[in-house]
Amino acid sequence: MQLKETRILLTGASGGLGQALARQLAAGGAALLLTGRDSRRLEAIALPAGSEVVRFSADLDDPAGLGALVEAARDFRVNLLINNAGIGCFGLFAQQPWPDIGQVLKTNLESPVRLTQALLPWLLTQPQAAIVNIGSTFGSLPFPGFAAYSTAKAGLRGFSQALRRELADSPVRVLHLAPRAIDTPINSPAVIALNRELGNRADTPEEVAQQIVRALERGVRERHIGFPERLFAWLNGVAPGLIDGALAGKLPIIKKHAARP
Repeated sequence: MQLKETRILLTGASGGLGQALARQLAAGGAALLLTGRDSRRLEAIALPAGSEVVRFSADLDDPAGLGALVEAARDFRVNLLINNAGIGCFGLFAQQPWPDIGQVLKTNLESPVRLTQALLPWLLTQPQAAIVNIGSTFGSLPFPGFAAYSTAKAGLRGFSQALRRELADSPVRVLHLAPRAIDTPINSPAVIALNRELGNRADTPEEVAQQIVRALERGVRERHIGFPERLFAWLNGVAPGLIDGALAGKLPIIKKHAARP
């Protein structure tokens, strides 16, 4: 899709990646309906002069907030939905309180699925439309210490693939783009320390936003962003036992950072 022809609903716009995406999409000529929980951070997003933008504060985990956002999206004549909102959850699964696990599953999986279903009838009336789900490498390369997060992101990837195949005869395209670690506030101090000790690279939000915009313009249906993580995700699909063995050697380091005090 050409950005100048898109009217985009971007969730999680007040986060690090969301802000970078908003700036690059606006620079490409897209009209933006930006949503997030923090109205002050939404208002603080600086966009190019002349950008067409509406800022709409909403909690997508709240059915009322989600419904109001869908109405706003129709009024804005959205033809592209980017499900970007998400939260992290690092820790040993046996030690994590269920409310924390449940919130990750709701925010990262249930809410984008519900929003997509609610907005889909409108998108199907458009001459061309798209749904972009922002996943994670951990959806294809499940990682110790991130059991709940990996579960949610794997579910989002499966949802994206199933919906893409279901809508193959419609004007709506479905894309799934999975970055590796991103240097944003979603990373707790423990995650930052873990990545440092393991030597994992974190991309800047601007780098990831650029890759997402490029994939959108080219109509890429599915992509893992970052190497060698892309290779490891593929390898996990064809020979998961090799990944099991490789991660077993890193487990003491992961447990050291994931364990609650």
